[in-house]
Amino acid sequence: MENMSEYPLELHGETPPMVKFKKVRKSYGALTVLDDLDLEIAEGEMVSIIGPSGSGKTTVLRMLMTLETINGGCIYVDGKPLTHMARNGALVPASQRHLRERRADIGMCFQHFNLFPHMTALENCMEGPVQVLGLSENEARERSEELLEMVGMIAKKDQHPSRLSGGQQQRVAIARALAMRPKVLLFDEVTSALDPEVIGEVTTVIRKLVSAHKLTMLMVTHQMGFARDISDRICFFYGGRIEEQGPPADLFGAPRRARTQQFLSAVKEAV
Repeated sequence: MENMSEYPLELHGETPPMVKFKKVRKSYGALTVLDDLDLEIAEGEMVSIIGPSGSGKTTVLRMLMTLETINGGCIYVDGKPLTHMARNGALVPASQRHLRERRADIGMCFQHFNLFPHMTALENCMEGPVQVLGLSENEARERSEELLEMVGMIAKKDQHPSRLSGGQQQRVAIARALAMRPKVLLFDEVTSALDPEVIGEVTTVIRKLVSAHKLTMLMVTHQMGFARDISDRICFFYGGRIEEQGPPADLFGAPRRARTQQFLSAVKEAV
């Protein structure tokens, strides 16, 4: 069993990171997907993760959403352990109850929307606040309509997902995630399932979020131009580790590592 004494019960300091991965490991049998990952994301920071398939990008998001367990290390959100909990002055693996409580701080927008097909756009946004947060229907409706207005979908609030385009569904999915008032918002390839002509709808909404809200955001994307325009920092993943990271101008303009150069060159040639 891993010795957890090196992992604090709570992060301290003037401004602890909103998200912290400390020596996080994830493997499937002999396949190592995350290899002692260290990553910190500040409050209000927008970080994009890029890299080849199989480099561990989406696994980072799945760990944060507690959709999968880690094999080692610890993940913190807002200064407190996510994957572990305190017991008798020490850290132990988190219970399902602890995970449910801490997961409320995190929202995620998936590649394939994952909207409830039997609910309207408005009902999709209201469901979480009512069932999980305990808001009244009136409070949830007011909050959801405000967010649907923000993403340009208020006119479609009574439509079911089957009546909406892919870009419209993704915008509803973003509103639904925001309705839970998360501290951290995750985007997993949110434009890759969309037709090229509607990608702009979603990227415009995300740009608006970045400029208008002090949300901490982590995005996995293959859209290099979008990542360059919107991110405070880019992390290039390779082999379950961060091979290189930095501001977009530095990483795209003058990458230092050979693997980063090769990846960006291949992506550029494919466009």
